[in-house]
Amino acid sequence: MAEVQIRDARKSYGAVEVLRGVDVEVRDGEFVALVGPSGCGKSTLLRMIAGLEGISGGEIRIGARVVNDIPPKQRDVAMVFQNYALYPHMTVAKNMGFSLKLAGKPKDEIDRRVAAAAEILDLSTLLDRLPRQLSGGQRQRVAMGRAIVRNPRVFLFDEPLSNLDAKLRVQMRAEIKALHQRLGTTTVYVTHDQVEAMTMADKIVVMRAGVVEQVGSPLDLYDHPANMFVAGFIGSPAMNFIEGHIEKGRFISGCGLSVATGPTADTARAVLGIRPEHLTLDPAGTAATVVVVEQTGSETLLLLDMAGQKLTYLGRDRLPIRPGETVHILPDATRLHLFDPQSGHRLGDRPGTA
Repeated sequence: MAEVQIRDARKSYGAVEVLRGVDVEVRDGEFVALVGPSGCGKSTLLRMIAGLEGISGGEIRIGARVVNDIPPKQRDVAMVFQNYALYPHMTVAKNMGFSLKLAGKPKDEIDRRVAAAAEILDLSTLLDRLPRQLSGGQRQRVAMGRAIVRNPRVFLFDEPLSNLDAKLRVQMRAEIKALHQRLGTTTVYVTHDQVEAMTMADKIVVMRAGVVEQVGSPLDLYDHPANMFVAGFIGSPAMNFIEGHIEKGRFISGCGLSVATGPTADTARAVLGIRPEHLTLDPAGTAATVVVVEQTGSETLLLLDMAGQKLTYLGRDRLPIRPGETVHILPDATRLHLFDPQSGHRLGDRPGTA
C-alpha cells in the first residue's frame, strides 16, 4: 500500500486548461472519492495518477516516488474501468490472470492468485465462462478481480458502476466497500454520483471546473459545506436555496419566510440553505402550495411553491396530501446554512458555521 500525494497538478490540452492547480492527499489505506459534475476534471486526474495522461505541471507521488515521468506499468497501480474492458475471447480465469502472464509469472502462482481473488469476489464457479455469459455485475467483479490479482499499492476506479441498473449499483457499492475493508488497499474512486461517494468513501474531494472546492469526510461536507456549490451537490434531494437578507438576527425573504439565525451580522443580501429533510410541516410555519407529491413508500417528497419560491420537502411519514393543497413549512433553525449570494461562500466565522 502507499500514499498518493497530488501537488499543484495541472493539465492542459493546448489552450484549454482542464486542471488548474489541484492538491489532494490520499493516506495509506484510505478510500477517497473524487466527485463533481461532468467535465470537472476528476477522470482526467485519475488517469494522470495511473499514467494514462501526462501531467502539464505539478507533482504526483505514489509512496516516496514522484511518478510524473514513470510509465503506467511501473507505477504499481491497478485501474478498474467503466466499461469493464474484458477480453471477449478469454475465460474469466484467463482475463483475471492475463496481466500476471504478461509479467512472466509462473502458471502455478497465476492459478493461486486467480483462485484467491475469485474466492473473495464469489467468482469461483464462473472461472470457465466467457464475458458474454456473465451479467453486468459479474463482469464488474471480474474487472475488479483482474485488479486484485496484481496486488497493487493503489486501486483506481473510474465510474465503475455507471453501466449497472439501480438495484445492482447498490449491491456493488456495498461489495466494493467490503472489499476495501478486507484488503485495506489505498483506493481512489471517481464518480459523478454523490450518493456513491457518501456511502463508500472515507474522504470526498469535490471538484468543479478543474479546481478542488472542498475536501472532507462525507458527513463533514454534508453538515458544513464551504460554499453553495458543495451544498447543492452533496445531498439528495438537493439543498433548498432561498434569497433574502439578515436583519436583527433573523433571515427574512420575499416569499414570507422569516427564521431566527442567531447572532449573525446584518446583511443587505444573503442566501439561506436548508435541506429538504430539515423542513417540517407545522401550523406555525409559512404557507406553501403543494405542486407535486411523490410517495416512495418509506418517504414522502413534496415539491412546493411558497409565493414563487420553489422548495422541496422530504418526510418519513406517508402524508394524505394532494397537489393544490396548502401546507405550512417550518425550517429547523438549528440546521440553517447562510451563504453570500455573490461569492457563494458560507457566511460565518469559519467554513462550517452559520
